Amino acid sequence: MSSFRGFIAADIEVTENIIKFLNEMKNSKFDIKVVEPQNIHITLKFLGDVQQGKINQIEQVIKESVEGIESFKINLKNTGVFPNKNYIKVVWIGIEDAENLAIIANNIDDKLSQMGFKKEKREFSAHLTIARVKTARNKDILLERINEYDNFNFGIQEIKSIKLKMSELTPKGPIYTTLKEVKL
Repeated sequence: MSSFRGFIAADIEVTENIIKFLNEMKNSKFDIKVVEPQNIHITLKFLGDVQQGKINQIEQVIKESVEGIESFKINLKNTGVFPNKNYIKVVWIGIEDAENLAIIANNIDDKLSQMGFKKEKREFSAHLTIARVKTARNKDILLERINEYDNFNFGIQEIKSIKLKMSELTPKGPIYTTLKEVKL
């Protein structure tokens, strides 16, 4: 049986403010790989290799995990880095009003662990990954640029559905395909 690299996510609309921040990161002298605008999303659960035969079961888990939750708004605000400012691996945009995202992510994690998927060790942290840092070259300037967007409001988004996605890794970057969509 064939498998695919999968994850569960909420898509967002990329605003002008997000594009501006992406372009500043992209046009800088930092050794980073900026996420393509069409690939920006909120990851609720990374699945890794998934058997094709489990797609419908995963869709059912998503349906059960969002039961009673209607579409809701979040606010994209602030910027930061993971894991910390001394050792930067990821540049992100933060998310306010993410309580429903956390509920959904935790429900999905609990239910999928019963199907044999690995349970998350870390608490869910709602964010948009904007770039992955390759080396520490010009780290101080990168931190200055990120700090300029601290407390910056990137806009309000409405979360209307949760999606099971396939990630195909290519030399030009990943290609994401929606396999199932569960509307809120």
